[in-house]
Amino acid sequence: MEWRRPTYLDEYEKLLTRMSTPRVMIDNAGCSNATRLTIDSARKHGILLEAIQVLTDLNLSIKKAYICSDGRWFMDVFHVTDLNGNKLTDESVLGCIEESLETVHYGRSKGMDDLTALELTGTDRIGLLSEVFAVLSNLHCSVVDAKVWTHNSRIASLIYLKDDDSGCPIEDSEKLEKMEAMLRNVLRGDNDIRSAKTSVSLAVTHTDRRLHQMMFADRDYDGNICGDAPVVLVQNYLEKDYSVLSIHCKDRNKLLFDVVCTLTDMEYVVFHATVDTLGDRASLEFFIRHIDGTPISSEAEKQRVILCIAAAIKRRASQGVRLELCTVDKKGLLADVTRTFRENGLNVTMAEISTVMGTARNVFHVTDAAGNPADEKIIDSVRQKIGVSRLKVKELALICHEKVERGEATAMSWSIGNMVRRNLYNLGLIKSCS
Repeated sequence: MEWRRPTYLDEYEKLLTRMSTPRVMIDNAGCSNATRLTIDSARKHGILLEAIQVLTDLNLSIKKAYICSDGRWFMDVFHVTDLNGNKLTDESVLGCIEESLETVHYGRSKGMDDLTALELTGTDRIGLLSEVFAVLSNLHCSVVDAKVWTHNSRIASLIYLKDDDSGCPIEDSEKLEKMEAMLRNVLRGDNDIRSAKTSVSLAVTHTDRRLHQMMFADRDYDGNICGDAPVVLVQNYLEKDYSVLSIHCKDRNKLLFDVVCTLTDMEYVVFHATVDTLGDRASLEFFIRHIDGTPISSEAEKQRVILCIAAAIKRRASQGVRLELCTVDKKGLLADVTRTFRENGLNVTMAEISTVMGTARNVFHVTDAAGNPADEKIIDSVRQKIGVSRLKVKELALICHEKVERGEATAMSWSIGNMVRRNLYNLGLIKSCS
């Protein structure tokens, strides 16, 4: 007689599977100017970051969000649009969103498994990127994909490579050691007061998250926050043992991801949160604790959280003129283009590089040597040298040097205090918002 395990065990396993698999509901009728996504599942550490990572990777803009992951259950509501501010109506897009959220993956970047990942951190300077790409070109390495961030005079880059000759990941240990040694010398320069770091790996993580981790490890949050600085406050709500993180800043794409990514890597757990945007401004609140369930315990820790969150917001804030290069890929292309930038006194503050089906699609943000918007005549000269039809100006992003006046800062603090009380009331954590 064939043995069969009890039916109740089968049903129990099905229940566990249903609980651990996120359930997604998409509503296009309940909100006039956005598509509403509701996600619920059993709570686990990092699941909020997973969900937001999926949404940002799908190029969705999060206009509002209500997050609750207290107890053993996790439920989020996101109001999203496309990058042009439109509701999502294409059924194939909605189906892709639902499928992606129900099968959230954590950590790895898709399509990078067959490449060598090169990580670089060091002191930023004009022409540094040109020197890096020149070294890689001389070593017969092709850059398939890359992202470069700069912040507080530091640079972090994650570059995905393959061997020019074989088209495969670079596995020659001598070549890899030579590459790392040469790049460390380039990153140090003549007067690097802090250590430069290089590493090569076949283990690929999510690119944006890894760049945040590299910048954080490099302590880019030490120093002044320049430009349009975010207002970040931390208060303790002792009655419920939460710390309340309040942020008011300029809205931009991937803002929520950058904040939640940093909180997760600093080992804070988000129990409740609200996100609201109006025009070009964003207000965010997070009710957080340490992983062990305790709130922030000291003034020094509060200040560190404020600095780290402000840095995470500013890292991706583009500065300067946005230049887009679209052309047939060839060996040494990046070395040639970035050398032209350097020879004309342009500094690359951010770069996003990709190669698809033999076509290079690269985005550079450039300023002059002092960090000011580049002169239009210089930009025109660079375009003539590289090719006017290949290198296009897409955006002139002026760098804001204005400081918040004391009266405005006080008004902002009062506004955020009211927002904290209102959202505590909305989340059911206090009985009155007055």
